[in-house]
Amino acid sequence: MNLFTDLRGVVLAALDQMVRLGELPRGLDFANVAVEPPRDPAHGDMATNAAMVLAKPAGMKPREIADRLAARLTDPRIAAAEVAGPGFLNLRLSPAVWQGVVAAAIRAGADFGQSDIGAGQKVNVEFVSANPTGPMHVGHVRGAVFGDALANLLAFSGHDVTREYYINDGGAQVDVLARSAYERYREANGLEPEIREGLYPGDYLIPVGEALKQKYGDRLLDRPESDWLAEVRDFATQAMMEMIRGDLAALGVRMDVYSSEKALYGTGQIEAAIERLRSLDLIYRGVLEPPKGKLPEDWEEREQLLFRSTAHGDDVDRPIQKSDGAWTYFAPDIAYHWDKIDRGFDQLIDVFGADHGGYVKRMNAAVAALSNGRVPLDIKLIQLVKLFRNGEPFKMSKRAGTFVTLRDVVEEAGADVTRFIMLTRKNDAPLDFDFAKVLEQSRDNPVWYVQYASARVHSVLRRAGDSGIDVGDSVLAAADLTRLFHPAELELARKVAEWPRLVEHAARAHEPHRIAFFLYEIASDLHSLWNRGNDDLSLRFVQDGDPATSQAKIALVRAVGVVISSGLAILGVTPVKEMR
Repeated sequence: MNLFTDLRGVVLAALDQMVRLGELPRGLDFANVAVEPPRDPAHGDMATNAAMVLAKPAGMKPREIADRLAARLTDPRIAAAEVAGPGFLNLRLSPAVWQGVVAAAIRAGADFGQSDIGAGQKVNVEFVSANPTGPMHVGHVRGAVFGDALANLLAFSGHDVTREYYINDGGAQVDVLARSAYERYREANGLEPEIREGLYPGDYLIPVGEALKQKYGDRLLDRPESDWLAEVRDFATQAMMEMIRGDLAALGVRMDVYSSEKALYGTGQIEAAIERLRSLDLIYRGVLEPPKGKLPEDWEEREQLLFRSTAHGDDVDRPIQKSDGAWTYFAPDIAYHWDKIDRGFDQLIDVFGADHGGYVKRMNAAVAALSNGRVPLDIKLIQLVKLFRNGEPFKMSKRAGTFVTLRDVVEEAGADVTRFIMLTRKNDAPLDFDFAKVLEQSRDNPVWYVQYASARVHSVLRRAGDSGIDVGDSVLAAADLTRLFHPAELELARKVAEWPRLVEHAARAHEPHRIAFFLYEIASDLHSLWNRGNDDLSLRFVQDGDPATSQAKIALVRAVGVVISSGLAILGVTPVKEMR
């Protein structure tokens, strides 16, 4: 139930009627006609821009269109249609509309706000995709939370979503991992490890070394690297992926698919992807221009195999093969994305760290070329997280040797708090994570403030039940909601009505942070109404001796609880029933 979509339908029907009556010319495009909350709530419940966007193509004054449109809006839900300024049209709805939203939210329960805008489209959300060289660090937390919440949001909006992790196990970093694990294997065998510069120093590799000893005994000692590198690399990579899966599980993230970069090599998939581009006349041998500004000391012009990415919006063409014949890191990524296209996905979303900004245009170009422009790719860049305690930069004990781990953050703050706070900023804005502030009990802490609202909803339901008032959902949905007439109550019901619209807008924009913002707003409205009941007894949710009025007011609270629970579920946060 999207009330704004419903009322937009009413506006469009009135515009069609105006065309039939000759009040508007034929052939107008109504695609940009919108019905939205007004910027100033004093102006009404909804507003439409119809007159403003149609005036120029219709060759009419906006005010003239607005006056005629207002006269045609005879739907019983619209109590008044008021023209303001040069042609803005503000709508005021009858109280019965907002009362009906309360009942609809309760009847729908967890499905309230769901939509079919996704129409079953297959969407692949690739996120995290950390190198399998150690435990996940704090820099991965935000991307993991964002990707998982975005997947939840898209699924809630009618998309068929696949969560995917791309294992970067085909590069030199996994060889470094193998050499580092081998030193811990030597340590497990009583030798002094040589953790030289360039190796991974974290003690998370000590158990890997011990496991290698259990499997191989001392057979790998004093053997040349060529004898053991491949086996140790596979063993250590598998151990790291088990650790990463555990890290993600601690954060409440579970992937549907794990894809391996290494699996692309030697299978012909990379070559096939490049041939696909070659068939489109997008592969050629050439020499790139030197980078702008100061030349690197090792710069030399050399002929390379290039992808003509400029044909699809990139700034420069990109090398896909090195002078020694080895593929660049871009080549397997092209093959991997072609594989996703070949698997039938209608839309691809990649969640990358902020340091991948220069990768966006080339990857978009590759996907556009490979899919003939059919499959859109949206790359979301995740800005850094800075850790603080009481406003001061904070560094934990670094078990990993070089970074703060995801487990450190989750164990300190909890998965629910971590997830919510990571979504309180847009993904491309930096985020400060202060361990003291995210755990304090105040309005300034958004996760506590929203969870407090959830606890209050359950408190009202418990108290009413203890008083003998039936608060079953079927009873509340059928309550006499005309008893909700105070402006503050109707305002809260209006907020409930905004939820389905907010979900659709957030899903279309791929912005799950909008959910967190909305939950804070509706929690604030609930707390405000609760506090007003301290002074105005008629606003208290449980009215002694008046079960019918109590049920109506409790129905409003229950509707708010439905929204909060659904919103927290999208964020991957468990709503609380009481504060401790």
